[in-house]
Amino acid sequence: MFLHVGKGENIRLKNIIGIFDLDTATVSPATKSFIKEKQRVGSVEYADDDLPRSFVLYMSEKKEKIKLSRISPGGLKSRTRGEYMYFDAKK
Repeated sequence: MFLHVGKGENIRLKNIIGIFDLDTATVSPATKSFIKEKQRVGSVEYADDDLPRSFVLYMSEKKEKIKLSRISPGGLKSRTRGEYMYFDAKK
């Protein structure tokens, strides 16, 4: 099965490590640093042109990648049929 993350972009469910809220997850300096490093090595992709609300961390060809999506983390989670949880620092 696949998770549709926007504009025809799909990620295989078994490759997903986590779904994260971009607003709450990037409060942490460690997360900001992690995303910056992934950008530096070219492992961050945009699913669409709109302002991203969430990111999906997943494995592709034995490498961790990040897909930014305008779809809320709750919306992405509901598309997985509850198989995966997303990170929300407020809870």
